Amino acid sequence: MRTWFEPEEAEEFEAAKDLLIRRCVTWAEERGHPVGSLLLSAAVDARHESRDGRLAYWDRAGIRFFLLRYVPYKVTAPRQMLDHAPDVLLTYLRYLDVTGLRDPRGATPAEAGEIIAEARTEYAAALDDPTLRGMATFWAYTAMDQGIDLTVPGAFERFQREIDAGRVSYDEQVLDQIMQNRMINGGIAEERAFPQPPVSLPPASELTEAAARSQTVRRLITLADWVGKDGRALTDAGNLRVADAREVSALLGTGEDQLRVRSATDLPQLNLLLAWAKKLRLIRTSKGRLLRVAKAAPLLRDPEALWRRAFEALPELGRAVTLLPGSWRPEPILAGIFDEILPDVLNTMYGMDDMPVVRLEETVWLACQEYYLFDPKDERLLDLWRRDSARDLGRMFEVLSDLGAVELTRGPADPLYSSDLDHDDQPLPPDAVERLRAALAEPDLPLVRLTPLGVRGVRDRLLAEGRDAPLVGELATAPPAELLGVLAQHYPPEDAAAELRGWLDQPGQDIETLLQAVRDCPFRTRVGAMLRVLADALPERRLRDELRHDPVLGPAVWTQLIDAGELDAGSLSERENLLLGAENFLAMLELAGPEMMIEQLKAIGAGDAPEFLDAILASGHPDKAGMRELREQVAEPLRRTAGHPLRLVPTRPPGAAGRRKKRKR
Repeated sequence: MRTWFEPEEAEEFEAAKDLLIRRCVTWAEERGHPVGSLLLSAAVDARHESRDGRLAYWDRAGIRFFLLRYVPYKVTAPRQMLDHAPDVLLTYLRYLDVTGLRDPRGATPAEAGEIIAEARTEYAAALDDPTLRGMATFWAYTAMDQGIDLTVPGAFERFQREIDAGRVSYDEQVLDQIMQNRMINGGIAEERAFPQPPVSLPPASELTEAAARSQTVRRLITLADWVGKDGRALTDAGNLRVADAREVSALLGTGEDQLRVRSATDLPQLNLLLAWAKKLRLIRTSKGRLLRVAKAAPLLRDPEALWRRAFEALPELGRAVTLLPGSWRPEPILAGIFDEILPDVLNTMYGMDDMPVVRLEETVWLACQEYYLFDPKDERLLDLWRRDSARDLGRMFEVLSDLGAVELTRGPADPLYSSDLDHDDQPLPPDAVERLRAALAEPDLPLVRLTPLGVRGVRDRLLAEGRDAPLVGELATAPPAELLGVLAQHYPPEDAAAELRGWLDQPGQDIETLLQAVRDCPFRTRVGAMLRVLADALPERRLRDELRHDPVLGPAVWTQLIDAGELDAGSLSERENLLLGAENFLAMLELAGPEMMIEQLKAIGAGDAPEFLDAILASGHPDKAGMRELREQVAEPLRRTAGHPLRLVPTRPPGAAGRRKKRKR
C-alpha cells in the first residue's frame, strides 16, 4: 500500500485510492464513525494533487486547504453531505493513524482534531460563498439547482447545448467573480515538485555558532551600530556622503574604503549591505537621514535569527547583488529573474556534494533564454549575454559565500556531472554540451556546495512551500509502522539505514517492536516494503532467514526469498504453497483492484479460477481483512459469473500428520 505516486502513475494511484477508501469505509462503519466515499475520495485527491503528493501527510496548512479551498472549489454534493466533511476528514486521519499509514511528520490525530475544530466556522462560511467555487463546480451546482442529473448519459451534452442557447438561468455576477479569481489566482492547482533527498545537519549549537561567524551577519550588525540612534545625514539624492561611505566601508572590511569614487553608489558591496539592511528593517531613511530601526534591536542581538532573515530576503535583492559600477549593461541579465534563479540554483545544489560552477552556468543560461527574447542569429551578442549571466551567477555565489550559505573551492569535477551529456533526453543544446564536455575535463575547476547553514536555509524554504524535505534523524521517535512506511517510500537505502539505526539507538526501541509493527500492518504490499527496509538496513541480522517460519510474516518472506533466488518454491509444503499463493493474490488485489483481478482470473480459465480461489481462501492466511475482501469482491462475483459454487477446500493444519487426498474431478 503506497501513499505516494508520480503524477503519471494514474492507474496505480486510482487502485490505491480505491483500496484506501474501501478499507476506511469498512473500518468506520464497524465503529460508527462518520464516513462517505465522495469526501474520502476528495481528501485523497487533494493530497495527490498537492505540491508534494504525500497522501498520508496532513499538517495544519493541508487540513485548512482541504476544508476551506479544495472542497468549496472542487466538490459538488448536497449541502447536508458537505456539512459532514470535517467529521469525515477526522475519521480518515484516525484511520491513517490506526493502520500505521500516517506520515509522522504531519499533525497527530489530536492536533488534527483541534485544527479541524478551529476551522469549522470558516468552513461553513466557505460553503456559503459561491464565488469560491471553480468553473466546473459552478456549472455542476447550476445543473443541480435545476434538477438536472449530469451523471445520466447524454445529460451533460444536453445541458451544454441549453447553456449555449441561453436557456439556462445562472448568477452572472457570481460567474464573473469566479472568472476573475481564476485569472488572478490561477485556481487551486499545484505543480508537483521534484522529491528532495534526505539531508543531514550538525547539532543546533554548531549552526548557531556558524551563524554568528557569518561575515554578512557581522557586517549587518556593524552597519546598524554605525548608523546609530542619531542616524547619518544623506545627500540630496538620498545617498550616503562619500566620506561616510568610506568610513563605514573601513569598519565593514569590504576593501572599498580605498576606492576613488564620486558617489557612494559606486561601492557595490556597501550598496548591497545597505539594501539588505533596509529590506530587513534594520535601518530606514527619513527626512534626509539614515536611521537605525529601534524595533530591530532584538534581531540584532540574535545572529542566528538575523542569518535566517537575511537568507530569506536575499532573492529580493537581485539588482543590488548583480549590478556592478561601470558595467555596460543598464540592467544585469539576472537582476529581473533573480528571485526565481536563486531558489532554483539552491534547489539544484541541495543534497549534492561539490558541484562544478560551469554546470550551473549552463543551466542558468538556458533559463535566461526561456525568460528573455534573444536574436538567435547574433551569435556574438548571445555569447556576450551568456558570459554576463555567468558573471552574475559568480557574483551571486560570492554573496552567498560571505553569508556562509555556500562554500567555494576548486578541484576536479565528479564524473557524475558529465555522465549525462550523451543522454537522448539531455535538455541542454549541443553547443552547451560541447562547452561542458571540454570544461569538465579540466583538472582544476571552481566548485560550490551548500554549507550546513545553507542546507538548513534551503530546507526551511522547501518546507514552507509545502515540499517534502526529509532530514536524517527527524524520525528518531516516530511510531514504528510510520517510520518504516516513510523509509520505504522516501529514503534511499543508505539514508534509510542511517535513520533506522538512529531510531534503534533510542531507549525502549528495538527490532522486535519494528517486526511487530510489520505484523500488524493490514496491507500485504506494505508488509513487503517494510520487510525490505529492515532486511536491507540490517543485513547482519539476516532477518528473512529468521522470519521464514513466522506465522504472520512467513508468506511475505518466502516471496522475497524466491524473488532473490534464495528459496526454491518446490521446497515448500503444500500448505505453504497455498499460503504463498494467497500472499500473491492479496498483493494483486491491493495493486490492481477487484475488477482487474477478476478479469485476470477469467483469463486463466473460467472453469479453474473459482476452485483455485476456493483453495486460496481456505489457506489460513493471517490477513483477515484482505481475505474477506478477496472472498466478497473477487471470489463471489467470479463464482456468480462462472456458474460455480464456492467451495471451501480443507487444508492440513500445521503439524497434522498424513497427506490430504487429491479431489477427483
